Amino acid sequence: MFEDEASFRQDPSLYQTWAPRGEQPRIPTTGQRNTQKIFGAVALRQPRFHFRQDTVFNGETYTQFLQQLAESYPRRPIILIHDNVAYHRAPEVKSWLSGQRRFEVAALPPYSPELNAVEPLWHHTRLQATHNRYYPETEEFIASLRGTLRRIARHPNQIAGYLQPFL
Repeated sequence: MFEDEASFRQDPSLYQTWAPRGEQPRIPTTGQRNTQKIFGAVALRQPRFHFRQDTVFNGETYTQFLQQLAESYPRRPIILIHDNVAYHRAPEVKSWLSGQRRFEVAALPPYSPELNAVEPLWHHTRLQATHNRYYPETEEFIASLRGTLRRIARHPNQIAGYLQPFL
């Protein structure tokens, strides 16, 4: 299972789109810096996506996400592959992992997002929920983001193509 985290901003981002020649598309903005933080993990063999929205990325919130993963697979060993962000090695994470015999953890090489199977899912999420979209209200933005993540989780066939290079 690959794990990663991503921040999604409410500010719109322009992405590839059609427009009349010489007229750049314009998307309004609120000027707010609202950011949603998402932990995500994807199982490869039988595609399954797990996510957790949180307010901050740190050892405590990462441990809570790991607990969520453990509860999703109560009887199976979990090989977890994640990046080298500092809070993955936080004392509370190490302590929690030391009590979990079912978890085997491996770190990706530094600065190698192309090796993480969750990265294409973040791209898909941005395409579906944030690129070229204006959300005047934070609640609309959060609803769109959650809806996209829930669709991925409920319909793992959507993500199977993204996972092929990692199998």
